[in-house]
Amino acid sequence: MNLIKRAVAAVFDFLQSIVVVLAIMVMIYLFIMSPQEISGASMEANFHNGEFILTNKIEYKFLDPKRGDVVVFKSPRNKEVDFIKRVIALPGETVRLSSSTFFINGQKLDEPYLTPGVYTFGGSYLRENSEVVVPPGKYFVVGDNRPHSSDAREFGPIAKEDFIGKALLRYWPFSRVGLISRPTYFF
Repeated sequence: MNLIKRAVAAVFDFLQSIVVVLAIMVMIYLFIMSPQEISGASMEANFHNGEFILTNKIEYKFLDPKRGDVVVFKSPRNKEVDFIKRVIALPGETVRLSSSTFFINGQKLDEPYLTPGVYTFGGSYLRENSEVVVPPGKYFVVGDNRPHSSDAREFGPIAKEDFIGKALLRYWPFSRVGLISRPTYFF
């Protein structure tokens, strides 16, 4: 009888531990980090369809996004869909697209993460040889694979409130595991 009581107590202790661990994992998922699957080719050659990343959901609660950050956000056309893009212009900055090159406040944006020879064309929001000013609280985001990316050139800048978070770590496939870094800009 004593053996049965101990076995039942051990099972309850084990179940209690599982519930606590699951509760902690849910809190982390909801408020701190969440996994995202890359869907589509808009960020190639840096991120590929089917890769998995961890998104830091807490950083933008305290800090503002920076130029070069890879961000995950709700699509402006369908809030059920998440997009991944790179921030190239900040609130108040002027963005111009000319001859496949972005200019921020009149300075050429050096983009070392782009595949050589990739062509950047205008869209319905930012046309070739025109410029726009990024509104307060919004960010101009574009995909690294410009010919295959629906981004701010089409739908305009994204509000910070629509950001889910900053891409932090690629964890699948194992051959590409690593932290996601932000490039250095010289202006």
